[in-house]
Amino acid sequence: MKILIPLLISSIAGLSTVLGSLVIFFNISKKNIDKFITFCLSFSLSVMICISITDLIPNSTFILLSEYNLLKGIIICLISFIIGVISINIINKRINKLKNNNNLYKLGILSMVALMLHNLPEGIATFMSAYKDINLGISLGIAILLHNIPEGVSISVPIYYATHSKWQAIKKTLISGLAEPLGAILAYIFLAKYITNSLISVILLFVAGLMITLAINELLPQALTYKKQKYIIYGLLSGIIIVLLTFLI
Repeated sequence: MKILIPLLISSIAGLSTVLGSLVIFFNISKKNIDKFITFCLSFSLSVMICISITDLIPNSTFILLSEYNLLKGIIICLISFIIGVISINIINKRINKLKNNNNLYKLGILSMVALMLHNLPEGIATFMSAYKDINLGISLGIAILLHNIPEGVSISVPIYYATHSKWQAIKKTLISGLAEPLGAILAYIFLAKYITNSLISVILLFVAGLMITLAINELLPQALTYKKQKYIIYGLLSGIIIVLLTFLI
Protein backbone atom coordinates (compact mmCIF):
# COMPACT_ATOMS: atom_id res chain seq x y z
CA MET A 1 0.00 0.00 0.00
CA LYS A 2 2.89 2.35 0.74
CA ILE A 3 3.96 2.31 -2.92
CA LEU A 4 0.57 3.30 -4.36
CA ILE A 5 0.77 7.04 -3.66
CA PRO A 6 4.38 7.42 -4.96
CA LEU A 7 3.40 5.43 -8.05
CA LEU A 8 0.30 7.59 -8.55
CA ILE A 9 2.35 10.80 -8.26
CA SER A 10 4.86 9.52 -10.85
CA SER A 11 2.07 8.41 -13.18
CA ILE A 12 0.21 11.73 -13.05
CA ALA A 13 3.44 13.66 -13.63
CA GLY A 14 4.37 11.48 -16.61
CA LEU A 15 0.94 11.30 -18.23
CA SER A 16 0.61 15.09 -18.07
CA THR A 17 2.74 14.98 -21.24
CA VAL A 18 -0.45 14.01 -23.07
CA LEU A 19 -2.00 17.36 -22.13
CA GLY A 20 0.53 18.98 -24.45
CA SER A 21 -0.88 16.98 -27.34
CA LEU A 22 -4.23 18.77 -27.04
CA VAL A 23 -2.82 21.60 -29.17
CA ILE A 24 -3.39 19.40 -32.23
CA PHE A 25 -7.13 19.94 -31.75
CA PHE A 26 -6.76 23.67 -32.37
CA ASN A 27 -8.53 24.71 -35.55
CA ILE A 28 -5.61 26.16 -37.54
CA SER A 29 -6.39 27.60 -40.98
CA LYS A 30 -4.24 26.53 -43.92
CA LYS A 31 -2.63 29.95 -44.25
CA ASN A 32 -1.49 29.80 -40.63
CA ILE A 33 -0.26 26.20 -40.48
CA ASP A 34 3.36 27.10 -41.32
CA LYS A 35 3.31 29.81 -38.64
CA PHE A 36 1.87 27.40 -36.08
CA ILE A 37 4.41 24.66 -36.86
CA THR A 38 7.27 27.18 -36.77
CA PHE A 39 6.08 28.47 -33.39
CA CYS A 40 5.70 24.94 -31.96
CA LEU A 41 9.12 23.76 -33.19
CA SER A 42 10.80 26.88 -31.79
CA PHE A 43 8.86 26.55 -28.55
CA SER A 44 9.94 22.90 -28.28
CA LEU A 45 13.62 23.54 -28.89
CA SER A 46 13.53 26.42 -26.42
CA VAL A 47 11.96 24.19 -23.74
CA MET A 48 14.52 21.43 -24.33
CA ILE A 49 17.50 23.77 -24.13
CA CYS A 50 16.14 25.69 -21.14
CA ILE A 51 15.37 22.55 -19.13
CA SER A 52 18.87 21.29 -19.89
CA ILE A 53 20.80 24.43 -18.97
CA THR A 54 18.68 25.57 -16.01
CA ASP A 55 17.96 22.18 -14.43
CA LEU A 56 19.61 19.01 -15.75
CA ILE A 57 23.17 20.27 -16.27
CA PRO A 58 23.69 22.48 -13.18
CA ASN A 59 21.96 20.16 -10.70
CA SER A 60 23.62 17.01 -12.03
CA THR A 61 27.03 18.69 -12.23
CA PHE A 62 26.75 19.95 -8.65
CA ILE A 63 25.91 16.44 -7.38
CA LEU A 64 28.76 14.78 -9.29
CA LEU A 65 31.30 17.40 -8.21
CA SER A 66 30.24 16.94 -4.60
CA GLU A 67 30.52 13.14 -4.89
CA TYR A 68 33.92 13.07 -6.61
CA ASN A 69 37.00 15.27 -6.75
CA LEU A 70 36.94 18.21 -9.15
CA LEU A 71 38.81 16.60 -12.06
CA LYS A 72 36.98 13.26 -11.88
CA GLY A 73 33.62 15.01 -11.53
CA ILE A 74 34.23 17.21 -14.58
CA ILE A 75 35.37 14.22 -16.66
CA ILE A 76 32.26 12.21 -15.73
CA CYS A 77 30.02 15.19 -16.58
CA LEU A 78 31.66 15.72 -19.97
CA ILE A 79 31.63 12.04 -20.92
CA SER A 80 27.95 11.68 -19.95
CA PHE A 81 26.99 14.75 -21.99
CA ILE A 82 29.10 13.79 -25.03
CA ILE A 83 27.65 10.25 -25.09
CA GLY A 84 24.22 11.89 -25.25
CA VAL A 85 25.32 14.02 -28.22
CA ILE A 86 26.70 10.99 -30.05
CA SER A 87 23.66 8.84 -29.24
CA ILE A 88 21.09 11.23 -30.71
CA ASN A 89 23.12 11.43 -33.94
CA ILE A 90 23.17 7.63 -34.15
CA ILE A 91 19.42 7.46 -33.48
CA ASN A 92 18.88 10.12 -36.14
CA LYS A 93 20.74 8.04 -38.73
CA ARG A 94 18.63 5.01 -37.84
CA ILE A 95 15.40 6.96 -38.16
CA ASN A 96 16.49 8.31 -41.55
CA LYS A 97 16.24 4.72 -42.80
CA LEU A 98 12.53 4.53 -41.95
CA LYS A 99 10.06 4.39 -44.82
CA ASN A 100 8.46 7.63 -43.66
CA ASN A 101 11.16 10.18 -44.52
CA ASN A 102 9.00 13.20 -43.66
CA ASN A 103 11.19 15.60 -41.67
CA LEU A 104 8.41 16.46 -39.23
CA TYR A 105 7.74 12.79 -38.55
CA LYS A 106 11.45 12.24 -37.90
CA LEU A 107 11.53 15.18 -35.50
CA GLY A 108 8.52 13.84 -33.62
CA ILE A 109 10.10 10.41 -33.22
CA LEU A 110 13.44 11.88 -32.14
CA SER A 111 11.64 14.06 -29.59
CA MET A 112 9.72 11.04 -28.33
CA VAL A 113 12.93 9.03 -27.84
CA ALA A 114 14.77 11.89 -26.14
CA LEU A 115 11.88 12.67 -23.81
CA MET A 116 11.30 9.00 -22.97
CA LEU A 117 14.91 8.83 -21.81
CA HIS A 118 14.33 12.07 -19.92
CA ASN A 119 11.14 10.82 -18.25
CA LEU A 120 12.59 7.49 -17.13
CA PRO A 121 15.04 8.88 -14.53
CA GLU A 122 12.48 11.55 -13.60
CA GLY A 123 10.05 8.75 -12.76
CA ILE A 124 12.70 7.09 -10.60
CA ALA A 125 13.47 10.36 -8.81
CA THR A 126 9.80 11.21 -8.23
CA PHE A 127 8.95 7.75 -6.94
CA MET A 128 11.95 7.52 -4.61
CA SER A 129 11.32 11.04 -3.28
CA ALA A 130 7.64 10.34 -2.60
CA TYR A 131 8.46 6.94 -1.10
CA LYS A 132 10.79 8.58 1.45
CA ASP A 133 8.87 11.85 1.97
CA ILE A 134 5.37 12.27 0.53
CA ASN A 135 5.47 16.09 0.68
CA LEU A 136 8.77 16.21 -1.20
CA GLY A 137 7.37 13.76 -3.75
CA ILE A 138 4.27 15.88 -4.33
CA SER A 139 6.35 19.04 -4.81
CA LEU A 140 8.67 17.31 -7.28
CA GLY A 141 5.72 15.70 -9.06
CA ILE A 142 4.01 19.07 -9.59
CA ALA A 143 7.21 20.62 -10.96
CA ILE A 144 7.68 17.72 -13.39
CA LEU A 145 4.00 17.79 -14.39
CA LEU A 146 4.24 21.46 -15.37
CA HIS A 147 7.28 21.06 -17.62
CA ASN A 148 6.00 17.80 -19.12
CA ILE A 149 3.06 19.59 -20.73
CA PRO A 150 5.17 21.66 -23.18
CA GLU A 151 7.26 18.54 -23.86
CA GLY A 152 4.08 16.93 -25.16
CA VAL A 153 3.79 19.73 -27.72
CA SER A 154 7.24 18.88 -29.12
CA ILE A 155 6.15 15.31 -29.88
CA SER A 156 2.53 15.69 -30.94
CA VAL A 157 2.71 18.65 -33.34
CA PRO A 158 5.40 17.25 -35.71
CA ILE A 159 3.81 13.79 -35.66
CA TYR A 160 0.33 15.14 -36.36
CA TYR A 161 1.30 17.42 -39.25
CA ALA A 162 3.43 14.66 -40.77
CA THR A 163 0.78 11.91 -40.54
CA HIS A 164 -2.48 13.93 -40.19
CA SER A 165 -3.43 11.38 -37.56
CA LYS A 166 -4.46 12.64 -34.14
CA TRP A 167 -4.26 9.10 -32.80
CA GLN A 168 -0.63 8.70 -33.90
CA ALA A 169 0.29 12.03 -32.28
CA ILE A 170 -1.44 11.21 -29.00
CA LYS A 171 -0.11 7.64 -28.97
CA LYS A 172 3.51 8.72 -29.41
CA THR A 173 3.08 11.37 -26.70
CA LEU A 174 1.50 8.79 -24.38
CA ILE A 175 4.39 6.37 -24.94
CA SER A 176 6.82 9.08 -23.86
CA GLY A 177 4.76 9.89 -20.77
CA LEU A 178 4.50 6.23 -19.77
CA ALA A 179 8.27 6.17 -19.33
CA GLU A 180 7.78 8.03 -16.05
CA PRO A 181 5.61 5.46 -14.22
CA LEU A 182 7.79 2.76 -15.83
CA GLY A 183 10.80 4.36 -14.16
CA ALA A 184 8.89 4.32 -10.86
CA ILE A 185 8.06 0.61 -11.20
CA LEU A 186 11.64 -0.28 -12.14
CA ALA A 187 12.86 1.71 -9.16
CA TYR A 188 10.66 -0.24 -6.80
CA ILE A 189 11.15 -3.74 -8.24
CA PHE A 190 14.74 -3.83 -9.42
CA LEU A 191 16.75 -0.71 -8.80
CA ALA A 192 15.98 0.63 -5.33
CA LYS A 193 19.23 -0.75 -3.86
CA TYR A 194 21.38 0.51 -6.73
CA ILE A 195 19.96 3.94 -7.50
CA THR A 196 22.19 6.77 -6.33
CA ASN A 197 22.12 10.50 -6.90
CA SER A 198 25.29 10.09 -8.97
CA LEU A 199 23.70 7.51 -11.28
CA ILE A 200 20.61 9.67 -11.88
CA SER A 201 22.88 12.69 -12.49
CA VAL A 202 24.88 10.80 -15.12
CA ILE A 203 21.66 9.76 -16.88
CA LEU A 204 20.27 13.31 -16.84
CA LEU A 205 23.51 14.76 -18.25
CA PHE A 206 23.28 12.15 -21.01
CA VAL A 207 19.68 13.30 -21.65
CA ALA A 208 20.81 16.96 -21.68
CA GLY A 209 23.28 16.07 -24.44
CA LEU A 210 20.46 14.40 -26.37
CA MET A 211 18.04 17.29 -26.05
CA ILE A 212 20.44 20.15 -26.78
CA THR A 213 21.78 18.37 -29.86
CA LEU A 214 18.28 17.55 -31.07
CA ALA A 215 17.20 21.17 -30.55
CA ILE A 216 20.15 22.74 -32.37
CA ASN A 217 20.80 20.19 -35.13
CA GLU A 218 17.23 19.18 -35.98
CA LEU A 219 14.46 21.36 -34.57
CA LEU A 220 16.03 24.75 -35.32
CA PRO A 221 16.95 24.00 -38.98
CA GLN A 222 13.45 22.63 -39.59
CA ALA A 223 11.85 25.71 -38.05
CA LEU A 224 14.00 27.94 -40.26
CA THR A 225 12.79 26.19 -43.43
CA TYR A 226 9.34 27.78 -43.04
CA LYS A 227 10.89 31.29 -43.21
CA LYS A 228 8.68 32.69 -40.46
CA GLN A 229 11.40 34.32 -38.36
CA LYS A 230 8.95 36.32 -36.26
CA TYR A 231 7.27 33.11 -35.07
CA ILE A 232 10.63 31.55 -34.28
CA ILE A 233 11.26 34.44 -31.88
CA TYR A 234 7.77 34.10 -30.39
CA GLY A 235 8.33 30.37 -29.88
CA LEU A 236 11.77 30.80 -28.32
CA LEU A 237 10.56 33.48 -25.90
CA SER A 238 7.44 31.49 -24.97
CA GLY A 239 9.53 28.40 -24.20
CA ILE A 240 11.90 30.38 -22.00
CA ILE A 241 9.03 32.01 -20.09
CA ILE A 242 7.18 28.70 -19.54
CA VAL A 243 10.27 26.92 -18.21
CA LEU A 244 11.13 29.82 -15.90
CA LEU A 245 7.57 29.88 -14.59
CA THR A 246 7.69 26.16 -13.75
CA PHE A 247 10.63 26.89 -11.45
CA LEU A 248 8.81 29.77 -9.77
CA ILE A 249 5.52 27.97 -9.13
